[in-house]
Amino acid sequence: MFTVISTARVYPPNEETLLDTRTVPGELKWAASPTEGGWEEVSIMDEKNVPIRTYQVCNVMEPSQSNWLRTDWIPRSGAQRIYVEIKFTLRDCNSLPGVTGTCKETFNLYYYESNNDREHYIRESNFLKIDTVAADESFTQVDIGDRIMKLNTEVRDVKVTTRKGFYLAFQDVGACIALVSVRVFYKTCPLTVRNLATFPDTNTGADTSSLVEVRGSCVNQSEEREEPKMYCGADGEWLVPIGGCVCNLGYEERSGVCQACTVGFNRAVSTDRACSKCPPHSHSEKEGAAVCDCNPGYYRSESDPASMPCTQPPSAPQQLISEVNETSVVLEWSAPLRLGGRSDISYSVDCLLCHGPESQTGNRTQIGNVLFSPQQSGLRATRVCVSELQAHTRYTFTILARNGVSQGHSAGAGQSVSVTLTTNQAAPSPVTSIQAGDVTRHGVSLAWQQPDRPNGVILEYEVKYYEKDQKESSYRIMKTASRSADITGLSPLTVYLYQVRARTAAGYGEFSGPLEFSTNSDPLPLIGDAASSTLLLLSISGGVILLLTSTAVFIISRRYKHIWIYVDPFTYEDPDQAVHEFAKEIDATYIHIEKVIGIGEFGEVCSGRLRLQGKREIYVAIKSLKAAYSNKQRQDFLSEASIMGQFDHPNIIRLEGVVTRCKPVMIITEYMENGSLDAFLRKHDGHFTVIQLVGMLRGIASGMKYLSDMSYVHRDLAARNILVNSNLVCKVSDFGLSRVLQEDPENAYTTRVTGTYHSPGGKIPIRWTSPEAIAYRKFTPSSDTWSYGVVMWEVMSYGERPYWDMSNQDVIKAIDEGYRLPPPMDCPVCLHQLMLDCWQTERTHRPSFTQILNMLDKLIRNPTTTLRRTGGDRPVPSLLEPVGGPEFVSVWSAEDCLQAIGMGMYRDTLTTAGYTSPDSLLTLTHQDMTSIGIITPSHQDQILASVQQVLLSHMQQIQEQMPDSMVPV
Repeated sequence: MFTVISTARVYPPNEETLLDTRTVPGELKWAASPTEGGWEEVSIMDEKNVPIRTYQVCNVMEPSQSNWLRTDWIPRSGAQRIYVEIKFTLRDCNSLPGVTGTCKETFNLYYYESNNDREHYIRESNFLKIDTVAADESFTQVDIGDRIMKLNTEVRDVKVTTRKGFYLAFQDVGACIALVSVRVFYKTCPLTVRNLATFPDTNTGADTSSLVEVRGSCVNQSEEREEPKMYCGADGEWLVPIGGCVCNLGYEERSGVCQACTVGFNRAVSTDRACSKCPPHSHSEKEGAAVCDCNPGYYRSESDPASMPCTQPPSAPQQLISEVNETSVVLEWSAPLRLGGRSDISYSVDCLLCHGPESQTGNRTQIGNVLFSPQQSGLRATRVCVSELQAHTRYTFTILARNGVSQGHSAGAGQSVSVTLTTNQAAPSPVTSIQAGDVTRHGVSLAWQQPDRPNGVILEYEVKYYEKDQKESSYRIMKTASRSADITGLSPLTVYLYQVRARTAAGYGEFSGPLEFSTNSDPLPLIGDAASSTLLLLSISGGVILLLTSTAVFIISRRYKHIWIYVDPFTYEDPDQAVHEFAKEIDATYIHIEKVIGIGEFGEVCSGRLRLQGKREIYVAIKSLKAAYSNKQRQDFLSEASIMGQFDHPNIIRLEGVVTRCKPVMIITEYMENGSLDAFLRKHDGHFTVIQLVGMLRGIASGMKYLSDMSYVHRDLAARNILVNSNLVCKVSDFGLSRVLQEDPENAYTTRVTGTYHSPGGKIPIRWTSPEAIAYRKFTPSSDTWSYGVVMWEVMSYGERPYWDMSNQDVIKAIDEGYRLPPPMDCPVCLHQLMLDCWQTERTHRPSFTQILNMLDKLIRNPTTTLRRTGGDRPVPSLLEPVGGPEFVSVWSAEDCLQAIGMGMYRDTLTTAGYTSPDSLLTLTHQDMTSIGIITPSHQDQILASVQQVLLSHMQQIQEQMPDSMVPV
């Protein structure tokens, strides 16, 4: 019929071909129905004059065409999803003279799975349709004359998992078409080696979003560091290497394999990437050495790393000198001439006559009565003071130098230096154990024990005493040769301090510590009535002033503690500064990745565990930045952490920290077990009560009010960007499109990252975006309110797609013409009215999030007069006005709520801080609880996660227990 110019093809390495008609020798001989007048097999020449087989049909003049063409049986070879690449040409119906409306410009593609090649005829009822295929470009008669053909290439895919093979079929319904070539292939992740683990050829999964987990095998001479795993993506690319292997000691990684260290090299630590040359004074005599042996005369301590040179013990200390001061000796010396190649030099002092139990007192060592300062062994300094020695006694002191290899080596002998000296006469030590005997109105009897170290004959004792109030400004002295004294001439009922010291031929010792005794007398007279009243009045006044001051400070701190304006990280000249200012850096070793849970814009999203030092282990979500990223991608990726790090609210996703100092760069957030709200609702369609759904909406509104109060506009509020944890608490997330609202509320912002609709300023999620934001890029809290109305519709419809299958252009046109989404099934009228309020064309007429939150609280408090009404009931006024009807408010206290969640121990703490009602508990944040003394992280999380759900459950129980007479029909 006509000739087609084609091009040679080179297939990607991750594609395995099951059928390619260009490579089939001879005729194809596919089954056709009808056998005459339908598809016709024709040979044509390609650009290299090589014949290729094609099928053509052009029955455009006859109506009701149904021409079938079926391939031979194709074994699927383990493939779970196959791809069909069709290259074809198609004639423009308008270029065919005399053709009526029977001409078509499409054809249909079908498949049928079978276990064997026994199908001799085409049974149309067996085949399942894959798609209707249309041409991007068609040709005309002029094109044929110029020999310029319009070749179309279309690829379709389908899951084939139930049989050993399959057939493909092409149905012509009245087109002028030629199948130039058909290629059937499937995708694989090819054999690869990552992190010293081999991953085999792996077929991709059956679904386009599936990930196939593959366990790797360690290469020779290596062992698992952590179980090596990777995921085979649907596009035939390996994703997210987890774990891996490490070469055995004595081997290093080279070109993806482990090879032995050569002679003279070693690898002793698994964290070292390569073999290293034997350190000084060591050697290895064979390949694959894990540790180099020390040369003779050199040693390693047990704590020395294998990479450290072998060393020797030090030589003896030098230039030892001593200075005697009565019964104290100061010893000083110089460092050894040879340190042995080490820096861990230390010294110890041996005393020949120092005996007794050893103890450590503060920064001093005590042996018997002798004190070594700063200590007796393990000295780093070259000076020590030895005190409390015996007077007139001959001592020998030995200073020993040691290092890490001194212990147990004969080379350590002779590492000491000694000195012998005699102490001088010394004053006695302080007197101890003073006791009071008879105490009279004007005197007291004292007795004491001899000093522990008299250091000679005690000649006399000296007693110093003085009134306590006068301190030592006026004291008296009494001397005695005995160990007792009677002190007379004292004032009655007066407290005195007494000190005693002893004297020998060497002089006085130090006074004992002061001991306090009082003389006797009648009791002190009471203070007069006037004085007592004045003192009482001053005390009460002072207490009142202190109480008023504390109350004022508390009220002021409560009122102003939440004043915080969001800071846009894009205003920083250095983006890393914003990240480090608002996000905590986490050591990557504290993070354990467990599995992949999704693929984001910048890379993979995994779940895992985070264990910080001193804190409990928690489950987290981990976003990783893909390899080979640009600086802008890194900045955009980390900007979300700079944003999240500024928020602290129970309905905002919590940032745990970031990893920026190693690769991959990661953002760590709390883990939300139930995933995105839209998918969660679709999975549990119809499982929740209306009041539970309203509770979810209230949590979202609370989070959005917090953002709005911080002058922050989200710009991508949708159920897909709300996460749900195991307690059904909803949290706002995904701050990719968000930007700060500047002081001028009229400012408009241009989007930066992906959405769902292309526009000159970026991509916008049309179905969730207000009209002024679409038309003029005006993003304000009011545009977030519009989006919140759509989220309400999503929640009440259990995750249905807003505006269903309408195109974006149709949605924009419908909204401009006044169309608004109808109420979902069983949606109370009041909730749909609130949606309509959020969708007001004039943005100033929309409610604020503060108003929305108050409205939802009113609905929760009055479920019987509001939430029971559905679309079949009489209309109700806008929720911008007060809801009419009888009030039924649950009488429940904050104490009841705390008891219900097992946190009753904090009743007094929260009540004192002003949290006296259940409503006030809903406003708590982590920062609030820390400031009032609730500092246990698990208790903070329990309060934030459970209060809202307990209150909603309580409201629901009240609603269910209401008599029928109180429930509107």
